[in-house]
Amino acid sequence: MPATPALRRTFAVLAALPLLALAACGYGSQAKENTEHAVAGAAKVDGLDSVKIGYFGNLTHATALVGRHEGLFQKELGGTTAQYATFNAGPSEIEALNSESIDIGWIGPSPAINGYLKSDGTNLRIISGSASGGVKLVVDPEKIKSLKDVRGKKIATPQLGNTQDVAFLNWISEQGWKVDAESGKGDVSVVRTDNKITPDAYKSGSIDGAWVPEPTASKLVAEGGKVLLDEADLWPDKKFVITNVIVRQDFLKKHPEAVEAVLRASVRTNRWIDANPEKAKAAANAQLKTDTGKALPADVLAPAWRSIRVTDDPLAATLNTEAEHAVEAGLLQKPDLTGIYDLTPLNKVLKAEGEPEVDDAGLGVE
Repeated sequence: MPATPALRRTFAVLAALPLLALAACGYGSQAKENTEHAVAGAAKVDGLDSVKIGYFGNLTHATALVGRHEGLFQKELGGTTAQYATFNAGPSEIEALNSESIDIGWIGPSPAINGYLKSDGTNLRIISGSASGGVKLVVDPEKIKSLKDVRGKKIATPQLGNTQDVAFLNWISEQGWKVDAESGKGDVSVVRTDNKITPDAYKSGSIDGAWVPEPTASKLVAEGGKVLLDEADLWPDKKFVITNVIVRQDFLKKHPEAVEAVLRASVRTNRWIDANPEKAKAAANAQLKTDTGKALPADVLAPAWRSIRVTDDPLAATLNTEAEHAVEAGLLQKPDLTGIYDLTPLNKVLKAEGEPEVDDAGLGVE
């Protein structure tokens, strides 16, 4: 459903704040493109020469990492080539989707919301979940020994208004403490720090801790930090969305079989990850090395991997709650997210695979 005129007025706010740029997914704006080889002799899906798939070189995109490394996407696409692009920032992937440089992408909840709202609900749909969890509050155990000790300390988040920043601001509010959302000043000093430099900031003592995604959280632990709180503990059933699958609306309309092939690969990859956790962890790390030039060390990889759960369910209710938290923090006017989901192709795949269908929490296409 198109956004209302009142909602359109919020776009200036969204543009002014990097609210929905998911720093959990990485940094920068450049994409690396790579192409697989189509299965010899196999038919093309929907007559397409290729399907362009985007994702980030980050463990929260484990489904894409493992599915690519193990050739599961290419297997389902058969004679249609799986063409990949890896990104370092949510806005750059949304830009690639808008320009038709990619067709389908793995992305965090915040840039998905942003992309949907800024286009008046015309450019993308969320068509599947991918991952839950992987966000922690890690602190200097010499300075912070309990949750109440967070008051008065300097705690980093990845970026003003990003997914983790909003979650931390909401948690602060629930403690009864006050912080100005934009400046980060108040009962807690919220220090917006790029995840790439957060470990160095921690080592130097310029921050006392950080509310950050994996693998940054485990990097801080490797530097002597202590996990004070796992964000999963704040959510029902310890589940909240950290990565979704999105698609261009026109691609979904014109090429439903190709979309189903990618979703079938995603579902089967998630089953393979669950059944082969150690092999999957190694596969994800191997693909990370290919994509970023550097694998994660074992003392970072192991705890980071344990905290992330792959899932087909987009956990739609938690997406809506995350948006509500941003509204409560004063960083976003109440959005209309009706129509952001189209789970019809996913539920078709899940039914064929003998898996239970998933729900869009009332935010699906009408």
